[in-house]
Amino acid sequence: MLDRNSELWDIFTKKEEYSPKELDKHNRFSYANSKYKDIFEPVVSKYLLSNGSEIKYPDDKKFAVCLTHDIDDIYPPLRHMLLSSLYCLKHLDLKGFKSQTLWTINGKKQSPYLNFNHIMEIENRYDAKSSFYFITATKDPLRFRYNIEDIEHELGEVLDNGCEVGLHGGYYAYDNFESIKNEKEILENILGKNVIGYRNHYLRFKVPDTWELLAKAGFKYDSSFGYADMIGFRNGMCHPFKPYNLDKNETIDILEIPLVIMDGTLFSYSKSFEDAFENAKNLIDTVEKYNGVITILWHNNTFSWPAMRYWEQLYEKILEYCYNKNGWITSGEEIYNWWSKEGKIPI
Repeated sequence: MLDRNSELWDIFTKKEEYSPKELDKHNRFSYANSKYKDIFEPVVSKYLLSNGSEIKYPDDKKFAVCLTHDIDDIYPPLRHMLLSSLYCLKHLDLKGFKSQTLWTINGKKQSPYLNFNHIMEIENRYDAKSSFYFITATKDPLRFRYNIEDIEHELGEVLDNGCEVGLHGGYYAYDNFESIKNEKEILENILGKNVIGYRNHYLRFKVPDTWELLAKAGFKYDSSFGYADMIGFRNGMCHPFKPYNLDKNETIDILEIPLVIMDGTLFSYSKSFEDAFENAKNLIDTVEKYNGVITILWHNNTFSWPAMRYWEQLYEKILEYCYNKNGWITSGEEIYNWWSKEGKIPI
């Protein structure tokens, strides 16, 4: 159906990313270098729905929210600790100061970034489930992140709460099959179960290579496909989709649940807290209009960094807004399970 419209086909397949003229410092294709600037209108999804595609969700929900968290750190780096401590002292927040500093004495289990239960408690108020993507890589351009073995108990708590544990692929993994496979095996050995969901660190991604490598490694879905420098719909889709490889002229056997809103990107684009909420609302309303899925990424450290308290407040306002609009707020795993059985949107 879609290949009858050459312009939309090029947007959907991201033809411009096959031979990019310029990449950013992390080797990412950016919105700034894209010729398609209508980022807030899911033009491909709009076209598919206007040609007869029908979307259904559990309990007759009109749209879905794929709720996700990238766990970049489980212990505050020194810079975070210093900034947080200074902020707490400036605002006479003794409790916050103790939380940010005494964990180094009381033990790693007291780290303020081990806040998964707090995040899930917020989500439970809105009947929401989410995906937590954890790093197992040992190499990183900034610093060693963490040993996944240290938080085996916390991983179990995430699963016991009905949430998903997925892989946050290392910085260097996105174009390296052996790295992807090894990192996946480490996490699966800790969990004692298969891992089906993936998002790469720094949103590093190469079209179509990363999809091919993830499918080969046995992942069922990816959620890395969003711009680091802009919120919105990277390839005009507000629905999960099977990517198409133009080099091989065939569909890739993995579901992409495209990323729409990342916390830092949202705040960078917005002028204020109120503006950020309005921008998020507009994207949510658009996804609802087209019965789509909006994927939201909120990093765990923002829930425990004193200077970022308003980030947590915005997260809860977004959840409340989606809940009041009767959205299905759930994990990438649940989106995949539903879509693989009920997804009726032929490309």
